[in-house]
Amino acid sequence: MNAAGEDGPSKSQRKRAAAALQSLGEELAALPPEALDRLELPDRLRLALEELPQISSHEARRRQRQFIGRLMREVDPAPLHAFIEARKRPSRDAARLFRLAEHWRDRLLDEGEAAVLAFADAFPAVDAQGLGETTAAARQGRSGAPRRLFRMVRAAIEASGDAGDPQGGPAAPPALLE
Repeated sequence: MNAAGEDGPSKSQRKRAAAALQSLGEELAALPPEALDRLELPDRLRLALEELPQISSHEARRRQRQFIGRLMREVDPAPLHAFIEARKRPSRDAARLFRLAEHWRDRLLDEGEAAVLAFADAFPAVDAQGLGETTAAARQGRSGAPRRLFRMVRAAIEASGDAGDPQGGPAAPPALLE
């Protein structure tokens, strides 16, 4: 029971829910029109979402966001959240791949031959001899070698299709796999 003596969400909970719907509405407004076409949105909501990026006045944008939040109450937000998350997934995977490649490049530069062997065990598709030569060149400070090393590491990770070694253990610390 809340302070007024009635059942239901508290005023704070209602405010958080309204803010969440406004935030979701802003994410939807940032999508290109062809992405919005794939969603089954009410016409009024679709029009309000299309108008938001065109509004430059701070106060007018605030009112439009509130209006969108109000219109969002009429739709189920779960499929919309899922749609937005699915669109974000490729960039997350790319960032994870980049972090993993950086980790291995740094490890190769720090540890040398031992890291080359560990990398070759984790990613058998790599040309271990070429990786060793490129690592040695990068450790000696040859021009362009660190960049070539990074590209070689990234390509081997991409070719493997996953970030783990063949025995099922992680090829990088768990923090890099998130």
